[in-house]
Formats: sequence, C-alpha cells, structure tokens
Amino acid sequence: MISWDERYGTANYFYGTEPNDFLREHCAEIRHGGDVLCLAEGEGRNAVFLAQQGFRPLAVDQSPVGLGKAVQLATAKGVHLDTLVADLAVYQVEPNRWDGIVSIWCHLPSALRAVVHRQVVAGLKVGGVFLLEAYTPAQLAHGTGGPKDLDLLPTLAGLREELAGLEFVHAEERERVIHEGPGHAGPSAVVQVVARRRE
Repeated sequence: MISWDERYGTANYFYGTEPNDFLREHCAEIRHGGDVLCLAEGEGRNAVFLAQQGFRPLAVDQSPVGLGKAVQLATAKGVHLDTLVADLAVYQVEPNRWDGIVSIWCHLPSALRAVVHRQVVAGLKVGGVFLLEAYTPAQLAHGTGGPKDLDLLPTLAGLREELAGLEFVHAEERERVIHEGPGHAGPSAVVQVVARRRE
C-alpha cells in the first residue's frame, strides 16, 4: 500500500490546489477570522483557502511531505499557514479551542473516528462549527476516489451518533460529481455535515 508521503512526493498536487466545493460553499458558517482546525489536511489546499478568506487555520496531517507542500502553496498564494505533523490516533484536540473544525476526506477506522469526533464536539467553542465531507459506503460502487475499506466510510446515521451534542445545520447523503486533481474525479457518493455547538 502506498504511503501518504509517497502519494504526495511528486511535483503535482494529488487532490489539486483548489478548495473542496463543500468547504467553499459553507465556510462562511464559521465565525469570520476565527481559529480553524483542519484534520488530515494533506497538501493544504483547504487550509490555504481558509487563510485566504481571513481565517487562522492549523493544518494537521501525518505526512510531513504533504504539509511541506501545503506551506509551499500558502507561500505561493501569499498567506501564512501553521502546520503540525501528527497522527490523529494520538493527537488530542484541545477542548473549547476552535471556532471551526474541518474534516474533508478524513477517512479513519470507525473506532478511531468515533474517538476523534468526540474530541471534535468538545474542541469547538460555543457557536463553533464542524464541516465534514466524506465518502459513504455507496462510493465503493463508483471507484472514483476514496478508501476501498468499508470500515473507513461513514454514514450520516453513524455521524449523528458520533457527533452527539452538536446541532446539525446541514446533513445529507448525496451523489455529486467531484473534480479534485487525479485523486478524486467523477461521480461520487458522499455525506456532508455542517454542525454547530450551541452550548
């Protein structure tokens, strides 16, 4: 199995340099200028976009190669980006710290995902917003990106349980066409969530 460092170790950006469509459409739900934690941020396209919009993102990923490219992209776009090399199996989300937390294609084993999502709920400030887009089990029929392991693919019902304590502002499973570099291309089955911590 190819490592993330190997996947990111080319001149091109595996998922492109433009932000995820869902993030672009919904980032205004996060308090403008706020601190945003970007989980499994890879080569940084989403965090760089957030920095361009005036947010203060922290890009966390296990791949130093990916985050190195994230910093290069930020420099090319004229913005500052803080990064942290960390495995989400050991990284601890600081409680009551974040105005926004972003999870775009962060596919974790279900047991670990549940732990991380409990930390996400606690990690948001009151009024903080969690944005997620991920592939669902139905994506296995498409083959246009994402994991091939069913345990890594969440459902909306499962996310509602894992994110108990947040108010779901937007939540749906849907089919959409994705064009994000060579890594994600074509018809896709996804779940999308915008959820807010009210108290």
